Amino acid sequence: MKDEKQGTTVTPWKVLESQYAYRDRWIALRSDTVELPNGHVLTPYHVIEQPDWVTALALTHDGNIILIEEYRHGCQQTVVELPSGIHDKPGEPTIEAMKRELLEETGFAADEWHPLGTFFANAPRLNNRVHCFLALDARKEAAPKLDDGEVLVPHQIPFAEYIADLREGRRMLHGFQGGAMWLLHLHAAKTGDPRLASLRF
Repeated sequence: MKDEKQGTTVTPWKVLESQYAYRDRWIALRSDTVELPNGHVLTPYHVIEQPDWVTALALTHDGNIILIEEYRHGCQQTVVELPSGIHDKPGEPTIEAMKRELLEETGFAADEWHPLGTFFANAPRLNNRVHCFLALDARKEAAPKLDDGEVLVPHQIPFAEYIADLREGRRMLHGFQGGAMWLLHLHAAKTGDPRLASLRF
């Protein structure tokens, strides 16, 4: 792969062997033996395979952002975060997966959606991608419909307050959700949408 700006070419690693230590519908741990372009062999090189993720920045007509509060056992903390989910239905468009997740987790829906972009969750170790969307004029349509493994509380707060909390360190984001916020920033600058400019982002 060549980057014209940098003038460099990087050759993919050669996979000599792969084996799975664990695999189910949610996650798989793959251990590879790989040969680098310089001839050096790495073994094992662990890769975590997961379905793609979807995440939404859902904003109401009066400038509130929709968030969910949920205990996350990995960090053993309760966090307030963007509505997100797993894209685990083959053939389902990512935007439909996000609409479904937003409605199920928060009871909110929107008619106006914008794809913000896609990025790797963590390219060195994870194989999945994060698909980010903006929902404008989100409105409450139903009560949340949660899975058995979900215990969460929806919130909505002024977007400006949310940004101020992030700047002052009063809130902590998942790394990938920070990427979604950056894509929102780029979208707002590109489109000049007055609904986003008025949020003082």
